[in-house]
Amino acid sequence: MIKVEAKTKEEVLNKLLSENNLEEKDIYYKIGETKKGLIKKSTFVIEAITKSEIIDDIKDFLNNLLTQMSIEVQFETKIREKDIYIKMFSNNNPILIGKNAQTLKALENITRAYLKNKYNIYVIVRLDVENYQEKKEKHLVYLAKKLAKEVLHTKMETHLENMNSYERRIVHNALTNFNHIETVSEGQEPNRHVIIKYKK
Repeated sequence: MIKVEAKTKEEVLNKLLSENNLEEKDIYYKIGETKKGLIKKSTFVIEAITKSEIIDDIKDFLNNLLTQMSIEVQFETKIREKDIYIKMFSNNNPILIGKNAQTLKALENITRAYLKNKYNIYVIVRLDVENYQEKKEKHLVYLAKKLAKEVLHTKMETHLENMNSYERRIVHNALTNFNHIETVSEGQEPNRHVIIKYKK
C-alpha cells in the first residue's frame, strides 16, 4: 500500500499520483481525515494500491487455495472500469464451477472478503471458468429479449427466476432500449427477481 498525507482531499490525491507517476484509473484508494496537534488541524491521508498489484495478489491467493483442492489453474485477467474480471483455465472445470456455479460464486465471495480484510478496500471481482459465465450471460440476454417480446404480444407481465444482483443487472441492461418494456426488481435477497412489464 502507498500512503500519503496532505492538507486537502484534492491535494492528497494529486500528491500521491504525481509522486508515484500514476493515474487515478491505475489505483484503488481510500481517503481518511485525521486531526493533529493542540488545535486539531485536519490532515487527509490517502492509502492506495495499484490495480496490477491487486490482480497479482488475487492470482496468488486463488492459486494457493485451488492447489489445496488439487486443481491446477491458469489465469486471464482484464479490468472494466473498476471491476476485475479473471478467467480461469483448469484441469477440473466441473469441480471449479460446482453445481449451479455455487463453487465459483463462493470463490468470488471469499476473494472479495480476503481483499476487504487485507486492504480495507471493496473491490468487485468477477470470476469465470473458461467461458462458463460468458455463455450464461449471453443466455440471460437471449432469454430476457425473448420474454420481452412475449410481454409485448400479451401485454402481461412476466416474473423471472431468482437471480443475484449481477444477473439482474444483465437483464435490466439488455432491455433498457426495448420500446414499451420496463423492468423492475422485486423481493428480498436471496429471493429477488426481475419482472418484465408492458409500458404504454
